Amino acid sequence: MRLAACPTGHAGMSQANEAGVRKPRSMLRGVLSFGGMTMLSRVFGLVRDQVFNATFGTNWMTDAFWVAFRIPNFMRRLFAEGSFSTAFVPVFTEVKETRSHAELRELMARTAGTLGGILLLVTALGMLFAPQLATAFTQAAPAPGQNALITDLLRLTFPFLWFVSLTALAAGALNSYHRFGWPAFTPIILNLCMIAGALWGSKFTHPPILAMGWAILAAGLLQLLFQLPQLAQLDLLVLPRWGWHHPDIRRVMTLMVPTLLGSSVAQVNLLFDTFIAALLVHGSQSWLSTADRFLEFPLGVFGIALGTVILPTLARHHVNTDRAGFSKSLDWGLRTTLIIILPAMLGLMLLALPLVSTIFQYGKFTAEAARMTALSVFGLSFGLPAFALVKTVLPAFYARQDTKTPVRAGLVAMVANMVFNVGILALLYAVWVPAAAKTGGVMDTLANVPGLHFALGVASALSSYLNLLLLWRWLRKADVFDLQPGWGRFLARTLLANAAMAAVVLAGLHLAPEFTEVGKWQRLGWLALLVGGGALGYALAMLALGFRPRDFREH
Repeated sequence: MRLAACPTGHAGMSQANEAGVRKPRSMLRGVLSFGGMTMLSRVFGLVRDQVFNATFGTNWMTDAFWVAFRIPNFMRRLFAEGSFSTAFVPVFTEVKETRSHAELRELMARTAGTLGGILLLVTALGMLFAPQLATAFTQAAPAPGQNALITDLLRLTFPFLWFVSLTALAAGALNSYHRFGWPAFTPIILNLCMIAGALWGSKFTHPPILAMGWAILAAGLLQLLFQLPQLAQLDLLVLPRWGWHHPDIRRVMTLMVPTLLGSSVAQVNLLFDTFIAALLVHGSQSWLSTADRFLEFPLGVFGIALGTVILPTLARHHVNTDRAGFSKSLDWGLRTTLIIILPAMLGLMLLALPLVSTIFQYGKFTAEAARMTALSVFGLSFGLPAFALVKTVLPAFYARQDTKTPVRAGLVAMVANMVFNVGILALLYAVWVPAAAKTGGVMDTLANVPGLHFALGVASALSSYLNLLLLWRWLRKADVFDLQPGWGRFLARTLLANAAMAAVVLAGLHLAPEFTEVGKWQRLGWLALLVGGGALGYALAMLALGFRPRDFREH
């Protein structure tokens, strides 16, 4: 709902309170709006990666780019999608529901000034210490010029952190007004800029990959500008003001510091994976980054969409001390996540190679690169339900302004991920790597034997399941959430429907040709049959087992 601008206290408070008592927009509508825009963004993302891989292939220069992009992108997810959003939205929602519009504008101004000032310093330090960061993430046996290239790219990509974090501030405010589509459209700008950088910009830079750094810098600025008209419509476009000592800013900061780990375990794990991948064969960074694209599609369209939409709703139920509403909303989120994410996991695991080969095996992206990327997709997809359910469960803590509990789970999961990485990598080295390949020592073997990057995906998946288990245990212990009736029957029907889908896909794979060896149109036709057959099998099984469209609506 759109609120008229009101500069002073009582009128603004009456409007804010009125907004709080009116029935909010359907969460399903919010998920469809956010998820629809995110799906469009993911489609553009796939096109972006197709153009990127066909233009540049997978080599030490593309590894350099993914390292330079992953470091600020990791911090972006940490600050923007992770700790900041989950700390800011509950405080913003509380002020919107209980105070005047003038106080809400003050919160926006102070938050923008404080967040912007801190991140400006972080950005400057990142650019200053770019050579040291490049050294830390350069391979043990770097290609000539790889370190210098990472340094140059980092100095172009680090300002992206500053722009996109302020964009997240705008998005958090818009989401609190149940405007999900506009912020979800914003990532398309990044994809368009990167497509333009690969197709056009690469002709004017040396080396060509440097154009991607300029593309990311431009995208950060354009994404921020894109949000401003919507803020102006809500009378929330304000000049930034420093507000470190402002009480509401102190609350946001107090909530934000612990969530740096609690809400971003997957991103911390991904950064550690980047460090480990730097020890492996050239191309490992690119294979992992391309594989991550396949997980981002279901996670962004459904997992992150659900978490984003459910957070302000849970925060409102908490402010109004509505335990029943809180429980029903979270229960709906959990069931909806499982209905969508379980078949997505099975589909990605069973169709990893057909998907990678059909979408990316063109130009300089070879059949071997397709097989290595598919290996990453298979390992990472195993953890997809955990990644998605964590996104759904975390808002139950942040809506109650409990940021300490997720930190405990996050720390355990991060340490476990490091242990899993080393342990699984050591197991593969001992059991899978042939003895003839070990003559040059451990580090030399890691840098020359392809396929060991599979360990990183499996380790990330296992640590996310551990994170989910701990969060669930402590959520139940907090006694703020009641499971709704019918979970046993729901799980049994869902698992049976997924088993039916898997049987259809496996039967199709038995008939299909080797995807890396046939032409693109044959690959595309068979993939369409496999995906369509699996989706139809799942839908028919769901209907036969009693699922109906109303099951996707809130209780």
